[in-house]
Amino acid sequence: MSVVTPKDRRPRHGQNAVLEDRTTEAPLALWFSDGWIVTRRNLTKLKRSPDMLVFAVLQPIMFVLLFSQIYGGSIEVEGSDYTQYLMAGIFAQTVIFGSTFSGSAMAQDLKDGIIDRFRTLPMSSSAVLIGRTNSDLVLNTLSVVIMMGTGFLVGWRVTTDAGSALAGVGLLLLFSYAFSWVMALLGMSVKSPEVINNASFMILFPLTFISNAFVQPQNLPGPLETFANWNPVSALVQAVRELFGNTGSVPAPEAWPMQNALPTVLVGIVVLLVVFVPLCIRKFASISSR
Repeated sequence: MSVVTPKDRRPRHGQNAVLEDRTTEAPLALWFSDGWIVTRRNLTKLKRSPDMLVFAVLQPIMFVLLFSQIYGGSIEVEGSDYTQYLMAGIFAQTVIFGSTFSGSAMAQDLKDGIIDRFRTLPMSSSAVLIGRTNSDLVLNTLSVVIMMGTGFLVGWRVTTDAGSALAGVGLLLLFSYAFSWVMALLGMSVKSPEVINNASFMILFPLTFISNAFVQPQNLPGPLETFANWNPVSALVQAVRELFGNTGSVPAPEAWPMQNALPTVLVGIVVLLVVFVPLCIRKFASISSR
């Protein structure tokens, strides 16, 4: 004769138990928990790939030394020391290039079948994207700290107060985070991880080099000067220069984004997040449903 165990006393096993436990938690708490778990997974993976971490650390040092020590003597900026003028551009370039990790990592995870494994887990689908962009934010924070230390060694200085300096760092990281979603969408759109570098450079090179990051826009040919003055990266660089006190006596170009650099960047960050976060989630959902 068999004895029926009461439902509330039956032992729970496997995925069903996990699903039942999750139903008792608030959706927002689950979302944060899933995002943190994927973020931790990506950071652990990075820690176990020391070569990637080393190159991520060496790249900002190389850029600072290359432009300040090698090209600095050949480039003049009226009204400012070139090293002071340069550093905000180097900061912006490095954090924007750092956002490509989101794209390459997403493309690699798709190739390796990691996304298929995530699909079988009782987790929020957007947690994969949140974890990916969050881990890149941590890496970019490390890069900014290293660049600032290297900049101090070559003579760069912050001439404003601590609050303005922290605001400058925060602006760089917010912009890099928003741009990570652009790269994540690109990483999910390409056919293979090998394509992502070439595809991303086609976007990043014009944005970073046709800007005020390294030279004054008025020194560029007419159409390129106009592009540089309305380039969102130029607004980012100008805003960071102002927050760090590195503008010297160099007047800002008369274009509206340059005269209102900080609000331009903040609006740009919001637009990037509003547009690309839903696009990424929709793209990820379409991939997961295949």
